[in-house]
Parts: sequence; C-alpha cells; structure tokens
Amino acid sequence: MDKLTALRLGRRLVAEVPASRPGRRAFVDVRPKMNDPDAQAQGEGWVRSDAERSFHLEHWEYDRERVDGFDYDIGAVLIGSADATDESELITVLNTWGVPPGLFVYPWESEDPK
Repeated sequence: MDKLTALRLGRRLVAEVPASRPGRRAFVDVRPKMNDPDAQAQGEGWVRSDAERSFHLEHWEYDRERVDGFDYDIGAVLIGSADATDESELITVLNTWGVPPGLFVYPWESEDPK
C-alpha cells in the first residue's frame, strides 16, 4: 500500500527484472505523470496526491559492468515503454510485461542507474 501511495504522490518506483542474457541487468521504472495542479502544489511547497494519476513505464537493459558508473547509458537498450491512463491500466501493463507489482521499490533502494 505504501508504494501505491508513493505513486499517487508522484514518486518514481523501480523494479529489477531478469535481463535478456548474462552480463546485462534490466530495470522497469514507473513514473507518475505530473500536471498543472502538481506544479502549483510544488510551487506552494507541498505534494499533491492524485488517485486518478496516469503513468509512464520504461523497461531498460544495461551492461552489467556499467550500471554503477557514470557511463551507464553506453550500450543501454530500451526494451519497451508504455503509458497507462490510470492505476488499473498500470496493473494491466505490468501483467502484460510479466512484472509483479511487489517487485517495485523506491529508487534509492535499487541499483537502477537513473
């Protein structure tokens, strides 16, 4: 439930998923889309919760040797991206991609290079 709250507050979440081959690491990230009311709230110094928020998902794969470095994007491959108009569609996309929602963590708890 705390991860759903994070998404509603506009926070990014990340899941490490199996890579296509040895020597690679892969991550899926979910970025809530921000809008004008979010910008206004931020300007006023607070964070707005939105249960009707939409999302952008990206599945990236990286060279294992570069994940921890500055040049993590060399050899990176965008495996897929999708937009979800709401939480229900988000679950549908995750199911289609085979990514269980329970895998998601906060970015600082992951080794995602972004």
